[in-house]
Amino acid sequence: MKLPAIPALHLPELDISWARVMAVFLKELVQMRRDRPTFAIMIAMPIMQLVLFGYAINTDPRHLPAVVEMREDGPMTRAFLASLRASSFVDIVAVARREEEAEAMLRSGRVSYIVAIPEGFERRLVRGERPQILIAADASDPVAAGGAIGAIEAVARTAFAPEFEGALAHLAREPPPYEIVVQRRYNPAGISAFNIVPALLGIILTMTMTMITSIALTREAERGTMENLLATPVRPLEVMIGKTTPYVFVGAVQVVIVLLVSSLLFQIPFTGSMLAFVIGVGLFIFANLMLGYLISTAARTQMQAMQMTFFVFMPAILLSGFMFPFRAMPDWAQAIGEALPITHFLRIVREVVLKAAGLPDIVGDLGPLALITLVLAAAALLRFRRTLD
Repeated sequence: MKLPAIPALHLPELDISWARVMAVFLKELVQMRRDRPTFAIMIAMPIMQLVLFGYAINTDPRHLPAVVEMREDGPMTRAFLASLRASSFVDIVAVARREEEAEAMLRSGRVSYIVAIPEGFERRLVRGERPQILIAADASDPVAAGGAIGAIEAVARTAFAPEFEGALAHLAREPPPYEIVVQRRYNPAGISAFNIVPALLGIILTMTMTMITSIALTREAERGTMENLLATPVRPLEVMIGKTTPYVFVGAVQVVIVLLVSSLLFQIPFTGSMLAFVIGVGLFIFANLMLGYLISTAARTQMQAMQMTFFVFMPAILLSGFMFPFRAMPDWAQAIGEALPITHFLRIVREVVLKAAGLPDIVGDLGPLALITLVLAAAALLRFRRTLD
């Protein structure tokens, strides 16, 4: 039986003209050459990621700042302090004579540790009364706090070993004739959520406020309404205020949501001054709005604005102390981090929420945050173009 012939299936879509493909290819190359900001970001992004992850990120914090509360000044105490200074785990940045002074430095975030040597330490040590050396660690960041605690115990053994010779040889025993007591302040249980969740407020505000505002002017240009705006007598400062102010209320809603979730789901206590918190949050929201507005004056399309926002967002996560200990980064990375608004805001929110800080405790970060906001606002006004050219 002869089967009927099957007609050949012809799909015009599969007919390829390599000349037409080459024409489209050349057209796309021309478009890439014209869209220089996008091409630059595509090249710069992997370079930035390699540098940040390869050099700036360090999960083994060293040279953490410490203050010594010194009430004893004998040869053994001086030997212990010399060993601390020689170690790479802590850097003694101050010597306090009063407990209140050391506590204020720990609460404000200027130091990560308090090393307290009580009065009469050496006398009690010789008598075999096993005196205590107190180490108060800022455990609001569990990763940063845990690294140096064990190292300080090793430093103490090394420092006191030469002293336990001759007439004091009987002190060279186990356990050692002194006791190191560690107090984990502000987060005794070492719960990571206590460190991460309050800081997420900074990440959320940075991402939303900057991205939304960055497309404020580019959206007008793409929709063709920028000509109408420029034809009005409105001034650049008035445009900036009018464009950014509505999003302040959006940021306020996000802040309330984060605080409710932190309290209800994670049981994170709010221990500090509400006035200090409101001032810090308000200033940080304005800083991000100014940053987004500055991006919108540089970008020509919404896609470029979003790409530039992501280019800024990456360092904000990695160099601010959100994911990795800030003090563990090299000096050049810390210098970049100090120029980011989120770095100062993370310190503010952690100090207020976890450390019961008030307005005087956060002044050291409010000042740089206000300065960054003013610089961004001034740069945005200078970049604002009165024409579409």
